[in-house]
Amino acid sequence: MGSPWYTRPRTVVLDNGILQVTLSNPQGSITAIQYNGIQNLLEPLNDESDRGYWDIVWSGQGVTRKKGELDRLSCTDFQVIVENEEQVEVSFTRRWNSSVAAGTLLPPLNIDKRYTMLRGSSGFYTYVVYERPAGWPGFVLTNTRLAFKLNKIWFHYMAVADSRQRDMPLPDDRLPERCEVLAYPEAVLLTNPIEEEFKGEVDDKYQYSGESKDIQVHGWICKDPSVGLWQITPSNEFRSSGPLKQYLTSHVGPTSLSVLLSTHYSGEELMAKFADGEPWKKVLGPLYVHANSAPDAKDWPSLWGKAKKQMMVEAESWPYNFPASDDYLSADHRGSLRGRLVVYERYYEKNMTATNASIGLAAVGEAGSWQRDSKGYQFWASTDEEGAFSIRNVLPGNYNLYAFVPGFIGDYRNEVAINITAGCDIDVGDLVYEPPRNGSTLWEIGVPDRSAAEFYIPDPDPKYINKLYVRQQRYRQYGLWDRYTDLYPNQDLIYTVNVSDYSQDWFFAQVNRKVNGTYYEGTTWQIKFNLDIVIATGSYYLRIALASANNANLDVRVNNSEDPPIFSTGQIGKDNAIARHGIHGLYFLYNVAIQGSKLVQGSNTIYLTQSLGLSPWRGILYDYIRLESPSS
Repeated sequence: MGSPWYTRPRTVVLDNGILQVTLSNPQGSITAIQYNGIQNLLEPLNDESDRGYWDIVWSGQGVTRKKGELDRLSCTDFQVIVENEEQVEVSFTRRWNSSVAAGTLLPPLNIDKRYTMLRGSSGFYTYVVYERPAGWPGFVLTNTRLAFKLNKIWFHYMAVADSRQRDMPLPDDRLPERCEVLAYPEAVLLTNPIEEEFKGEVDDKYQYSGESKDIQVHGWICKDPSVGLWQITPSNEFRSSGPLKQYLTSHVGPTSLSVLLSTHYSGEELMAKFADGEPWKKVLGPLYVHANSAPDAKDWPSLWGKAKKQMMVEAESWPYNFPASDDYLSADHRGSLRGRLVVYERYYEKNMTATNASIGLAAVGEAGSWQRDSKGYQFWASTDEEGAFSIRNVLPGNYNLYAFVPGFIGDYRNEVAINITAGCDIDVGDLVYEPPRNGSTLWEIGVPDRSAAEFYIPDPDPKYINKLYVRQQRYRQYGLWDRYTDLYPNQDLIYTVNVSDYSQDWFFAQVNRKVNGTYYEGTTWQIKFNLDIVIATGSYYLRIALASANNANLDVRVNNSEDPPIFSTGQIGKDNAIARHGIHGLYFLYNVAIQGSKLVQGSNTIYLTQSLGLSPWRGILYDYIRLESPSS
């Protein structure tokens, strides 16, 4: 590809004849992407450090900001690592030591940012290596991502998924004279947008977030000329918290993000907290930044399909064989594991196939601890219709094997840690998950799938509409928390087993009620049910699976709302999924024993009280509730 790189004053340029990428030297920010006749796909009016960059949010010694310090990882040294006819790879580094940190605000972390360009590739790859040797001071890593601020003249159409793509408002529509800020700064009502079609819509970046497993490609399209710029994540092994973790994607700016660690939809439990002296190293990426085009302006819709195909090519090529860092391991330095998962229902004494289960290797821990893992790698696969699975290209190390199965509550964990070595192919045979079960099901509400999507989601206030979500994923509409008060102004929800329909009669979130338009109070929901027979000496079990909790406390009472609760969660959760239009956050499972003497033959009531008020976003998303009879 001729000379694959060259320098200009204070810049490094990578050029393969298809794409030209300009990097600041030695800082390592992406200042320009030239492609298909467009001089810069990034926003040239922004400062050079605010166009394309890796960044982190951290806290530690010297940091006073409550939410942490933003660091765009400006580097101090540049080096060409590989240069030949097939590829060029360059490195921008920053080394930490106590003398360098004196008088500056830098996290105790070594940074190595890499950029790789291949012959014939319509894009470039980038990855970062974070390292802290033993003995360094502790700190907290809250967020890390790759961000692009695209050229607002060209890019107006955003695509996150097949059904989640649209023309977007312009960044100037968020200026004070053109919008009204709603309950938090990220959400605005467009009152005087430049383009009339957006008037009366809500814009909020959280409406475009997605689960890790579903956001391997997203980006923006320029319609004329037909050009797309996409972020492709070929593997999620370096993303924290497993396949269901929700991350921001693209939003008005035009902005494109690949977030690899964040507290969104999880809270401080997902902060990577490093103790004094704790060593750590992790490779994040490579990510592929892909540009594509169509020969005719009318063909711009084809760019999304082409980007999806390119994502499949990248995923099938993982792990890559070209990254030059010794810390990135290719396929021959990795191992694999396979087997079959079945579910054994103890009460019914039979095995069932674990179809479409998610099964993965993650750091050694307790059952379900993978969803709170912020430091390690994770490797996930899905079981087939027979429950068989294969997890390939696993980095060497010690792991537990975890799983969760649609239709069943709880988490599977293999009790014995598994050691993966280079070249291994471990067959674990048949594994059996025995979900919590004491007796037969007396009644159930919902579907055990770690989501509240099956419950009743109201129409939004007509003043606060996002047109994309009128007929799909309606939980992403703004302000649904206040719709509970509209529907239940004086009395809380009452659900009658065998009469009510959870898709119509169970509000998707147990939120607080707005009182007198000024403050919020906790709510008590009732579940009414009949029992033909009561075993007074037996223990009934109430299984409560939560899809989310945010600064909530759940009290459970039986047949007398004035009695002390038979169970209380204490204050749990900080995932803020209700405010951020999520249908789940972190998963909780509670197994509540109810003595038979608390129940009566005939009519019974269980009271579920979320007792903490003050905020509209304190609350609970239920996944599934089940009452079981005593074991026979």
